Amino acid sequence: MPTECSAERFDFGLVGRREVVGSFDGGAITSDAGALLLGTTDRAIGLVDRLAACFTDYRKPELIEHRVATLVGQRVFGIALGYEDLNDHDELRRDPVMAVLAGKLEAVRANCAPVAGKSTLNRLELSRETATRYHKIAADANAIESLFVTLFLEAYKTPPEEIILDIDATDDPLHGHQEGRFFHGYYDCYCYLPLYVFCGRHLLAAKLRPANIDAAAGAVEQIARIVTQIRARWPHTRIILRADSGFAREALMGWCEANAVDYIFGLARNARLKDTIAAELGEAQQESQQTGKPARRFKDFTWSTLKSWSRERRVIAKAEWTKGEENPRFIVTTLTKGDGRYLYEDIYCARGEMENRIKECQIDLFADRTSTATMTANQLRLWFASMAYVLIEGTRRLALQATDLADATCGTIRRKLFKIGALVTISVRRIKFAMASGCPYKAVFATAHRALDTG
Repeated sequence: MPTECSAERFDFGLVGRREVVGSFDGGAITSDAGALLLGTTDRAIGLVDRLAACFTDYRKPELIEHRVATLVGQRVFGIALGYEDLNDHDELRRDPVMAVLAGKLEAVRANCAPVAGKSTLNRLELSRETATRYHKIAADANAIESLFVTLFLEAYKTPPEEIILDIDATDDPLHGHQEGRFFHGYYDCYCYLPLYVFCGRHLLAAKLRPANIDAAAGAVEQIARIVTQIRARWPHTRIILRADSGFAREALMGWCEANAVDYIFGLARNARLKDTIAAELGEAQQESQQTGKPARRFKDFTWSTLKSWSRERRVIAKAEWTKGEENPRFIVTTLTKGDGRYLYEDIYCARGEMENRIKECQIDLFADRTSTATMTANQLRLWFASMAYVLIEGTRRLALQATDLADATCGTIRRKLFKIGALVTISVRRIKFAMASGCPYKAVFATAHRALDTG
């Protein structure tokens, strides 16, 4: 495989009497040999091929060098390896790891790399639902959204008795004039307001939305779609929906009640609610002042708003006094088993773990890299980043449970397991990656490979 190298030499002083020099002329060497594990994970869960099937290619077959599966895989693998910028692929297209992951060591055309450069990948990202003269690859949004749930369902060997779906909105700051750009007062910036749905570490939805809407806008449609798909496979699994007070809306609660989906939502406090727990707050204040420590009381009662709710619902209040001031909190739920303390502390508060998953998507996998002009293209970018998360989560779940990286973030897994230097030699019979002997995580790599090989 030909590699273009720079002959420029870099001097780094002396060690003893010897000069220390460097240059980019090593040939077939990669810094991402650990990505071979990603390829094995992909073959185990079938992500790239099924994601590629969500696109329709209207290009003339005789003129195609890079299939849609190659382009999609290159984009997902690239993000997983930390290359969020399309410009990176003008060099990565000659990287032997990217070629192996694509299953294509040589290009058909002369003077062409095995995988695509930035311009071809950019045309993929600009895909629309209907192909045009200049954008001949069309993306099926419904099929992509459905694939997230399908991959989640396939992660279980048997249907679980109960699952908790976490739903939340977050900010995606914008620094240009992208379509759908609005100023959001809470986040104090121009941004998008994407909607995420997780079940534990599994990502089920990542929907890009403008910021001039309520946090719960579109939540009913997303949850209805996901629940329908889950129940088609798991008809007897109990589903609980969990979210903060931004989702305690009549439309969503009413839909859940009508469709046998339990929920536990935060509830925004107001003067009427605070008056209801005045006695409990007084007790907590007295205890806190006596002990010098935070004190809590819980109260369970039925409640209805003056206008917005259609019925009375179970509300649990946490009357807390901490740091010399009151800190009341409220939740509304359809759950009937469990006292107020258990439902608040053990069930509701666990939703905070979802925020860590969102951080992985945005910080480690560049889900907030939405700098394209149109919302359609930015949504596709968000899906590519989200699929990269699903791929690494698949590796974490299938290969790393018996290792020190079982609970590591995507960024840590990338840094410690995927970023391994290797010399690549290609012969008639094999492609060998001679990985760095001094890699500190080679034992973890071996364990991960065995788990994927036997799984």
